[in-house]
Amino acid sequence: MTSTSSAVKPLSATVRLQFHKDFTLDDAVPLVAYFAGLGISHVYASPILTARPGSTHGYDVVDPTRINPELGGEAALLRLVSELRAHGMGLILDIVSNHMAVGGDANPWWLDVLEWGPTSPYANFFDIQWRSHDPLMVGQLLVPFLRSDYGEVLGAGEITLHFDAAEGSLYAQHYAHRFPLHPPSYADVLKTADNPQLLSFAARFEALDVDPLAWHNARQIRAELAEVALVPEVGQAIADAVSQFAVGDDAAFNRLHQLLERQHYRLASWRTAADDINWRRFFDINELGGLRVERNRVFEATHSKIFELIQRGLVDGLRIDHVDGLANPGAYCRKLRRRVNGLLSKRPQALAGQPFPIYVEKILAAGEQLAQNWSVDGTTGYEFMNEVSQLQHDPIGELQLAGLWEARSGRTANFMDEVREARQLVLSGTLAGDLEALAQGLLLVARDDIATRDLTLGSIRRALMELIVHFPVYRTYAGGHGRSAQDQLFFQQALEAAHGSLGEADWPLLAHLDRWLGGQALRQLPPGPARKQRQKLLTRFQQLTSPAAAKAVEDTACYRSAVLLSRNDVGFDPQHFSAPLDELQASWIKRGEQFPDNLLTTATHDHKRGEDTRARLAVVSERSTWLVDRFDSWFRLAAPLREELADGIAPSPGDEMMLYQTLLGSWPLGLPGDDQKGLSAYLDRLRGWQEKALREAKLRSSWSANNEAYEGACRRFLEGLLQSSEAADLRNEIAAAAESLAPAGALNGLAQSLLRMTTPGVPDLYQGTEFWDFSLVDPDNRRPVDFAARQAAFAHPRPVAELVNGWRGGQVKQWLVRRTLNLRAEHHDVFARGHYVPLQVTGSHAARVLAFARHLDDERFAIVVLPRLAAGLLDGSSTPLISASAWGDTQLLLPPHLCHHTLSSAYTASSFTPVEGRLPIATVLRDFPVNVLHPFQEPRP
Repeated sequence: MTSTSSAVKPLSATVRLQFHKDFTLDDAVPLVAYFAGLGISHVYASPILTARPGSTHGYDVVDPTRINPELGGEAALLRLVSELRAHGMGLILDIVSNHMAVGGDANPWWLDVLEWGPTSPYANFFDIQWRSHDPLMVGQLLVPFLRSDYGEVLGAGEITLHFDAAEGSLYAQHYAHRFPLHPPSYADVLKTADNPQLLSFAARFEALDVDPLAWHNARQIRAELAEVALVPEVGQAIADAVSQFAVGDDAAFNRLHQLLERQHYRLASWRTAADDINWRRFFDINELGGLRVERNRVFEATHSKIFELIQRGLVDGLRIDHVDGLANPGAYCRKLRRRVNGLLSKRPQALAGQPFPIYVEKILAAGEQLAQNWSVDGTTGYEFMNEVSQLQHDPIGELQLAGLWEARSGRTANFMDEVREARQLVLSGTLAGDLEALAQGLLLVARDDIATRDLTLGSIRRALMELIVHFPVYRTYAGGHGRSAQDQLFFQQALEAAHGSLGEADWPLLAHLDRWLGGQALRQLPPGPARKQRQKLLTRFQQLTSPAAAKAVEDTACYRSAVLLSRNDVGFDPQHFSAPLDELQASWIKRGEQFPDNLLTTATHDHKRGEDTRARLAVVSERSTWLVDRFDSWFRLAAPLREELADGIAPSPGDEMMLYQTLLGSWPLGLPGDDQKGLSAYLDRLRGWQEKALREAKLRSSWSANNEAYEGACRRFLEGLLQSSEAADLRNEIAAAAESLAPAGALNGLAQSLLRMTTPGVPDLYQGTEFWDFSLVDPDNRRPVDFAARQAAFAHPRPVAELVNGWRGGQVKQWLVRRTLNLRAEHHDVFARGHYVPLQVTGSHAARVLAFARHLDDERFAIVVLPRLAAGLLDGSSTPLISASAWGDTQLLLPPHLCHHTLSSAYTASSFTPVEGRLPIATVLRDFPVNVLHPFQEPRP
C-alpha cells in the first residue's frame, strides 16, 4: 500500500462524490486513476462520519467520532487516501457543524439527553430552550415523533415499554424511535414486581433522584441489574413487571401514561413541532437537531475526529455544510481556521506547506458579498451557478414568457410576490413555534423598558413577521459590534418593505426591532442579564431568517413559479431572469481578487435540475414565441387527459406548464415517442419529480397533508401522456420539440462547462456530469453513476469531428473536461492566479460571443472563446457546432500584449496568428463549439 503521506498536487479541480452504503469509500478507490486522468486534483467527499443507518447522503450524523462503518469505516478511508496519494491527489471533506440526526435509536448523545434532561452532560450540546415560555414545558423536551396524537397512539398500544437486558435499562418504543426512561422512574416499574431483589433495585433507582452523582451511579446500578436479570426467575419477574404497562385496559393505559409523564420529555404528534417545538432544528426537519457548536466543548467533541484526520494527513480541505445555521458563522469559521492552522505543522512532512482550503455552503443573494474576515477560501459556488445561468438566458424572452405564465397559470410572474407569500406560509406553519419563541422573548425585552412596556405580543409578532417576510438575504451577522455596512443595508431594505405592509399603528415598533435585532451594538449595553437576553434573541432572529428564506424560496416558491424553470434552482435569484455581460464579468474579476480559490459548480447533490437540463431549457428564452405556439397545441391535445375534481381541474394549468417545461429540459436524447421501454424508465423518474414538485408547492397538496385525489389525477395525466395511445400526437410533439432544442442546449452545456473550468475559482465536477446531466431533483440527481461507461470512453478517445457529430453520447463533454482540466493542471498559475481580462468582440454577432483572457504575464496566458445566446446561429443544425459561415464578420480583438504569438488551440491541431490584433470567430470556432487558445510551447495532444 502506498503511503498516505505522499505529496499532493496543487488544488486545481475537484470531483464531488456522494458516499452511502451502495457507493462506499472502497468503491471510489478503482476510480481514482480515472479522475486523475480527467485532471482532477482533489476528491470532494460527502460527509463520511457515522450517520443514521441507511443514510443516502450522510448529513444525518449520529456519531461524529467515527468513520461511518456503512462506508467501510476507517480502514476504507485509509485505502482511498492511499490511492489518492499514489496519484498526487487530495481529499476535501464535507462536515456538518450545525446539526445531528435525532429521534430513532442511533444517536447516543440525544438518547442521553432524553434520559437525563437538563442534567445530561450533553444537554447543552443541542440548542434546547429548557426554560420554555410554556409553563408546562419547563425542564422538558418536546419530542414530536409520534405518528398521530399522543392519546390516540398510546391507546392503540403503539408506545411500548421494553427492558434492555444487555444494558439493564428501561425504555419506551414507538416504531423506530427509542425513548429511554429516567433511571429514578425505573422504580415505578420494578415496584410492580413480586421479587425482593427487584424491590431493592427499585429503592436504589428511586434514590438517584437526590443523588448528585446520579448520572455516574446509575450506570453501575444498571450493570448490576443486567447481571441479576440473567437469573431466569429475576428475568421473568422483570418481564412480568414490564407487561403491567402493556396497554390493554384502562389501568395499564394510566400506568404507562403516568410513567411517561415523569420523563424529561413530552411525547407528542409530529404535527405539534410547528407550534410547540422548544429546540432548534435544521430548517423544519424534526429528525435533525441543531447543535450549539459555539460552545467550546461542543466544538471540540463534534470536530475531534476531523482534527485527528487532518493531523494524520488524511484530509486536505473542509466544506462546512449550512454555515448560516450557526449562531455566529464568522466566529466559527475563524475558530476553525485557527484550530486547523495549529494542526498543519503536525502533519506528515510530505504535506508541509500545502494550503488547506475551507469552504462554506452559503447562498449569496443579489448584491451580497461573502465576508472577507471569515478566514475561509470561499463558498461552494452556488452564486457562480446562478451567474452562468443568467448569462445563458436571453432578456428579450422574459417579457413574453412572463406573460405566458400569468395568462395560462393565473399566478403572478413576480417571483418575489411568491416568495413573500411562501414566507408567510412557513412562518405561520412549520416555523410558527420558532417565530413565537422569538416574539415571546422580545416581549420580555420590551417589558424591561419603560418606553416599550406597553407593546403587546400581538404587535411584536405582526411586525416581526413582516420584517422576516421582506428580508432580502438569508441572514445578517450582527454581533457585539452591531451590524456591518452590508448588513445594515439589507436590514434597512427589510424595514422599509415591512413599513409598507404594516398598519400605521405598528410602524413605531419597527424602530424598536431595528434596535433590538442588531441596530444597537450589544457592547453598548452594560454586562448582565439584559445584554445576555438581547444576545440570545439576536442569535435566534438570525438563525430564523435563514430557514424561513430557504423553505420559502427553494422549497416553495421555486415550485409555484415557472416563468422558465431553468431559472429556479438552489442559490439562484429567479427574480432576475438574466444579467448584463459586463455585470457578470465584473463579479468574476472581483472573485479572482478576493476569493481566487472559491469553488465553481454547475451541478450539486441539491440541484433541482441537472446542469444540462437547465442549459437546454435556457434555449427557450431565445425562442419564446415558439414556446407560446407549442403550449397552445399541447394544452389542446392534452384535454382528454385532464380530470375535473371537486377542488378544480387536475393538473392545474400551472402544474401542467411545469410538467411540459420539465419534459422539454430532461427528455432523454434520441428517445422517440413510441419507445415504450425507454418511456417507462423515464416515467419512473418523472413520478418522483412530480410528487415532490406538487408537495413542495403546498398549493393543492403538501408533505404534511397529501391530497391523494389531486396527486393521483396528476400522476394519471403524466402516465397517460407518456404511455397512452390517445396521447401519441402530444407525446410526439413534445419529443420533437425537445429534440429541436437539444443541439443549442448541448452548446450551452459545453459553454457552461468551459466557464466553470476557466473563470477565476476552482472547478467542481459533480459525480458523473462529465457526460450529459439531464437529472431532476433528488433523489434523481443521486442515482448511481455508470462510471464503467465513462472509463471506457476515456480509454478510447475519438477524433474531434467524430465527437462533435456523435455528441449525443456525452463523450464530447467528457473530452472537453479532460482536455481543459489537464491544460489547467499543466499551467496551474495561469488559471489559479491569472487576471481575468474581458476581450472585445466586433461584428454582426458580437453579442453572441463571450471572450476573455486569463493573463499571468505576456508569455503565460490563455484566451477563452465561447458562444452565448446563439441558438439562432445553429439554424437547424443537428450538432452543437455553429457553421463558420454563420459568424459573418464577427471578430475577436486582442490587446497588443497578446498579439505577438502564434496561438494554439487546446482542442484541435489548429494554430492562429492574429492579423492586426484580430481573429475571425469563424476561424476560432470552426472545428469545435468552444475554444481555448494559448501560446504554450507544447499544446496538448
